[in-house]
Amino acid sequence: MLNNTLNTNEIKNSAGTEQEFQRLATSDRQTEFALITEAPSLPHRLKIQHLETGTGINKRRRSVVRFDKTVMSTVDTTIPVTISAYVVLDAPIGALAAATELANVLANLQSFLATTGAATTVLFDGTGSGATALLTGGL
Repeated sequence: MLNNTLNTNEIKNSAGTEQEFQRLATSDRQTEFALITEAPSLPHRLKIQHLETGTGINKRRRSVVRFDKTVMSTVDTTIPVTISAYVVLDAPIGALAAATELANVLANLQSFLATTGAATTVLFDGTGSGATALLTGGL
């Protein structure tokens, strides 16, 4: 279970600076956190949600970690816009005895987004190979 306050370098911005989030609500298989310093008119939220379907060997769990941040448009500064980034892990939990392969696939995604080439340093600045493709619309 996550702490009610995420404040020990658990979440960082693109400069690598810690951002602190406080739990707002939890219900059933989902929870929501808010950036502690967010402006009421510009929410910055973290949402985590799980959904299980199927039974036996066909049982699957779909887990989502999602950030939504509302900012003012830089084109028309009177309009708020929302940016969303999220990861979905669709896991065949009924057919696996351990999470090893789930962790391997998640590591593939994390390393593609946060590193360049042979680098082993995690980058938060959007220069990782996968992050660049997402930010620029590149292939």
